[in-house]
Amino acid sequence: MLLRLPILAARFLHNGRLRLLFGLLILVLIGGLLYIYTRENEFYPCFMEGQGMATQQSPAEDGDTSFLEDVLLAEPKPTPGRSIFFHETSCKLSQNTQHETLKVTARQACAIESAALHNPNFQVFVLFAGPTARISAGGRNSSQPQSLVEAILSYSNVHLRRLNLGSYAAGTPMEEWLKDGRLSTSQYLFSHISDFLRYLTLYRYGGLYLDMDVVVLRNMEKVPPNYTGAESNTHLAAGVMSLAATGFGHEIAASCLRDFQHNFDGRDWGNNGPGVITRVAQQICGTKDIALMQEDPKRCMGFKVFGRGAFYAVPWKRWRDFFEPEKLEETLARCKDSYVVHVWNKHSSKQLIKQGSKSAYAKYAEQNCPRSYKAAGEYF
Repeated sequence: MLLRLPILAARFLHNGRLRLLFGLLILVLIGGLLYIYTRENEFYPCFMEGQGMATQQSPAEDGDTSFLEDVLLAEPKPTPGRSIFFHETSCKLSQNTQHETLKVTARQACAIESAALHNPNFQVFVLFAGPTARISAGGRNSSQPQSLVEAILSYSNVHLRRLNLGSYAAGTPMEEWLKDGRLSTSQYLFSHISDFLRYLTLYRYGGLYLDMDVVVLRNMEKVPPNYTGAESNTHLAAGVMSLAATGFGHEIAASCLRDFQHNFDGRDWGNNGPGVITRVAQQICGTKDIALMQEDPKRCMGFKVFGRGAFYAVPWKRWRDFFEPEKLEETLARCKDSYVVHVWNKHSSKQLIKQGSKSAYAKYAEQNCPRSYKAAGEYF
């Protein structure tokens, strides 16, 4: 065999196709290694290593900045089953920066404010998955973003906290799974961290999880605790989910964590979010028929599956209806029985609204998050 190596090498050097395939293989290998390095370089400073010291001590202060307190340590802590949760997972830290500056967009502020306004007996927790520091009113960059922060903090039931994925998962069924590194190499890193956190938070505390691109339209404090909503005829959505902190609700949350682990796919955007609650509901209800889940509540043993009108009355393909004045009356009528409207930020984030617009989204914001709407300035 050793005597044939020079012959094989000579054939390889004279075969252009082999050389090309070998070169492509090397490029793919290098690209894969660079991708993994890049993902992990984003993941660990933002969500794990960068906060090690911050989860063990009081908020650090440095001039005009102070770290948000860790949700596991700070008071008040979330009231199990009586809290509303939002997650901010768009951390952009690098090895050279130690923290991010606290900021919220006008539409995120609207979601938070509307939840606090309509649910005064619930505590609203906004959890930042990154080492986030707040700049004081007299510090740098304290103009419009700060006014939005002040708008939401004017509600006594709003609390801004941060979390570290490692300590947040500690003592839960996700602790060991997180350590294997699959989450850090996801092709949709920030989205899948958001998915991971929503199910973990519901497992830890119960309560109501909401996406940051909603507007809450009415009180949800007396809605029976275990529910989600259909987005289509084939899938439930994970943008509005409520589970009790104990009993059946906690069992559902545990089932969601098991499904997340067993079916996690970092190459599939929706598999680990709406896919999880859809599969778990199918098991609970004993059917894949979304309509049957809604029509026969006993089938789902007390787990309520709301129809599309409750949270997703305007489907994502029609997201522009929220922004076009000529669609105002039609959209208001479509959402008249909704608890929440979901404005599909993935598609609509660049669609600006001028103050005083006659669009449905402007009307919802003006009525349901008036302080944030005013603080946003000329454009919302």
